[in-house]
Amino acid sequence: MLHFTVLLLCLLSLTLTSTDASVFRGEPGFYSDDATGYGPVFEDQPVDTIYPEESPEAKITMSCRARANPPATYTWRLNSRNIDQDEDNHYTLVGGNLVISNPIKNKHVGKYTCKATNDYGTVVSREAAVQFGYLDFFSSEEREAVYVKEGQGAVLLCAPPPHYPDELSFRWILNEFPVFIPLDKRRFISQTTGNLFISKVDSSDSGNYSCFVSSASIAKSVFSKFIPLVPLIKRILEKYPADIKVKFPDTFALVGQNITLECFALGNPIPQIRWRKMDGELPANHEVSMAGAHLQLYHVQYEDEGTYECEALNSKGKDWHRARVSVEAFPEWTESISSTERDISSDYTMSCEASGKPKPHVHWLKNGYPYDKHDLKFRGLTFEDSGMYQCRAENRHGVIYADAELRVIACAPTFEHNPVKRRILGAKNGRVVLECRPKAAPKASLSWSKGSELLFNSSRMLIWEDGSLEILNVTRADEGRYTCFAENDRGKANSTGFLSITEATKITLAPSNADVTAGESASMQCAASHDSTLDITFVWTMDGRSIDFDRDGAHYERNPNGGSSGELIIKNTQLNHSGRYTCTAQTPVDNVSASADLVVRGPPGPPGGVRVEEIRNKSVRLIWSSGADNHSPISKYTVQCRDWFSQEDWRDATTSPPDVEGNAETATVVDLFPWTEYEFRVIATNTLGTGDPSSPSPKVTTLEAVPVVAPSDIGGGGGTSKELTITWTPVQPQYYYGRNFGYIIAFKPHDVYEWMKVTVADPEAKHYVHKDSSIPASTEFQVKVKAFNIKGEGPYSLTAVIYSAQDVPSEAPASVEARALSATEAIVWWLPVIQHTVEGYQVSTTVCGYWMKVEDREASSQRVVVSSRENQTRLENMRPNSPYLIEVRAYNAAGYGPPSHHFQIYTKKAPPSRPPKIISKKLKGTSVNIAWEHVEPLANESTIDGYKVLYRKAGLSTGLLYTTRKRSIDLPMPRDGDCVVEVRAHSEGGDGAVAQVRISGKHQSKPLHPSYMTVDSTKDPPPILYDCRLH
Repeated sequence: MLHFTVLLLCLLSLTLTSTDASVFRGEPGFYSDDATGYGPVFEDQPVDTIYPEESPEAKITMSCRARANPPATYTWRLNSRNIDQDEDNHYTLVGGNLVISNPIKNKHVGKYTCKATNDYGTVVSREAAVQFGYLDFFSSEEREAVYVKEGQGAVLLCAPPPHYPDELSFRWILNEFPVFIPLDKRRFISQTTGNLFISKVDSSDSGNYSCFVSSASIAKSVFSKFIPLVPLIKRILEKYPADIKVKFPDTFALVGQNITLECFALGNPIPQIRWRKMDGELPANHEVSMAGAHLQLYHVQYEDEGTYECEALNSKGKDWHRARVSVEAFPEWTESISSTERDISSDYTMSCEASGKPKPHVHWLKNGYPYDKHDLKFRGLTFEDSGMYQCRAENRHGVIYADAELRVIACAPTFEHNPVKRRILGAKNGRVVLECRPKAAPKASLSWSKGSELLFNSSRMLIWEDGSLEILNVTRADEGRYTCFAENDRGKANSTGFLSITEATKITLAPSNADVTAGESASMQCAASHDSTLDITFVWTMDGRSIDFDRDGAHYERNPNGGSSGELIIKNTQLNHSGRYTCTAQTPVDNVSASADLVVRGPPGPPGGVRVEEIRNKSVRLIWSSGADNHSPISKYTVQCRDWFSQEDWRDATTSPPDVEGNAETATVVDLFPWTEYEFRVIATNTLGTGDPSSPSPKVTTLEAVPVVAPSDIGGGGGTSKELTITWTPVQPQYYYGRNFGYIIAFKPHDVYEWMKVTVADPEAKHYVHKDSSIPASTEFQVKVKAFNIKGEGPYSLTAVIYSAQDVPSEAPASVEARALSATEAIVWWLPVIQHTVEGYQVSTTVCGYWMKVEDREASSQRVVVSSRENQTRLENMRPNSPYLIEVRAYNAAGYGPPSHHFQIYTKKAPPSRPPKIISKKLKGTSVNIAWEHVEPLANESTIDGYKVLYRKAGLSTGLLYTTRKRSIDLPMPRDGDCVVEVRAHSEGGDGAVAQVRISGKHQSKPLHPSYMTVDSTKDPPPILYDCRLH
């Protein structure tokens, strides 16, 4: 919008008579000599507003502010009806802003517009909607539990409550707030429905789930009642093919928007998600996230329109879904209007055009009212045509406005703001233009004179339509004073300038063509002669674009000598430096140019248009178009490929012929894997090096074929009785060669001719267990395995020899006996079973007290396993003073044999729980005497047999261990450092609690008391394992 601060009726240059003044009859009264006003220009307009129904701020403010002189006044409309503040006291106008106090939903919802008006006209703001936002609470009804077998998929429904607006975000709480479930390739939350999807349920998913819904528009969140998810444990997990449950719909997007397509599948193994665009490559501005479940398209463009597919696949099968993305566009101006001044009685056309999809409808407003003219072409402008014009373009996606002020003016010619230049320079034999641009309305007629001579059009002189004077082939004789005369029906004016002629600029040393190899340097010479009174500068361009020496200083440099030389140095030339270089020598008066070509030779550019044809199971035909040879003929091409398994690793492909000549644009790629997704690229090479690779071809999948790779490492044996276990290393996925991949297992006893065969449909299977009650134990079998797919069966592996499972031991260990060693330890021994199949023994202990709860009895039970070479073992961590039943079984890979007879023992009573109480510590020469009180055991504790005394250096865990039945002991005094004395009672139940005494052996400057010394004692220290010598 143009600010009009100039005099609108340019009459200051004339003194009007009463007769002249009659010309201005009918002009608006506010157009005066000192008028500086202008029409309203919006600086702030209302925007769509969502008012939360629970908002603590009981008001809505709709903004409207316009810059205008004189200041604008404002009115508002709701749904095309004027708002009357007297009729509705909820409305208040603050400046131009409309404030709605205590808004009522059924009264104040709708579309609002603001009008700003002053003497120069009226403009209407864009429409802005007011809506009430809400998010209800979830139903208080309890949610039913969901029971799902492990390995199956699960869907927990969110069912969000009524709400406005539609945009919500979803998370799920697990067991308690704020613990939200993390999302990974196994779990997904649809941001469209809020539902939680788990592709494969396992035991860790057990818990209570609540859907947590947030509305950013009203800053409110609610959550549902908890839904219990109960996984049902299965010993063997079944596998299920991929099944897409989250399917993106047909989607409309606006140009420039970001959109997200959702796709998620259930299945076991967890499916992988792949995305593709059916009619081309995925857009460059795409991103795949959420472990493949989200395809995000950023800044959508028309070319992104098309059909998109997501494919979910696992080893059991695949599923796919397709939907269309349609791209439309909000209206956008391709031609707009702007404020302007126009001469009275002149012609003028205002036009605006808008793009968009669907194509926008365009209509006009003048001063806020619809204008019935579809094409604003004015013939003979009048003052009544002045005003504020608005162009409005609308389609189903929205409305845009373009505003402009049209001002019709009338004034006599004046050069006040744009006089003829006082001094004009022209180069000898060149061309010079003298401009004459007075302000005048209506347009003035113009003429020129040199001195007192009136000038007319000739072969050397031409007066342009806009009044400018052009002189060709100027000489010194053309120097002088030139005057431009302007006249219209309002008056006349003139302006004068002086023309001076200078010497012409000439190129004296022109640049020469140059030919270099990339990385070398090149120079372009350029020198010129010029008028000594003028400054000269040299400007260099490459292919018409000016060289920026500051930005491209790493490669371009001027000759530092300067003056009349403008040499250009090009350092470390690159391929993109090839082109036509032009040196322009210019002065303030004229310029002259000379050009030369620079050729930079280098490795070839990337080939283009790589595509795949004639797809077979192990080969494809590749076609491309040659890229730039960069001035050195291409000698050969290298074809590279990568498959779905190698991801980012490109490797040289094998071609036929092996060497692809530089004039070729096709090659056959061989030795490919069947049923594998590939993409290809081509790299060109010449004598100067190897160029950049082409863009990858569209991805293609080779045809299926019979598998040729057999499983390896065939083995097995062992297992449970009456079973034959067969194992192998599965075939890698790249060798599947087709759909419905699986294994055929063949086996037979070594002395039987006919093979038995079974089929395993799981391509990831690693073993098969054949159960048959007639299978003899430890019998030699021959086994072999081969792969199959939809196209047929592959070769068998090498035959391996394995043995059926052996029988469990048939005998029980005899003569089982045991003896308690302490309150918590016992030893048990037995006669071994004389069978070569025995691999070891299991010793089981069970507390047999009738008073114990079942769970306590199980917690106190234990099992110890020893090898077949052992016939005894030590039992630990037993309950004190408790009866135990002990049994022993022989076992092997087939299982456990019969139990021995039970042997019952009683563990000893617990050792004393109270530590001895140290009662004296006496120094006796070079010894120290430690004495303590006798420990009285409790009723459930063992009788005291004596005491153990550990004498050790402080900080060490080992030392000297003494045993005594006395209640005191003499110990040698340490020579240096501190020692620790530990005293504990000893009983048949073990060692009791410990008492500690620290003795200091540091050198004393004063003698100690001859009979006593000070010691520190600590009661009930933490237990320590001792490694002591017995004295």
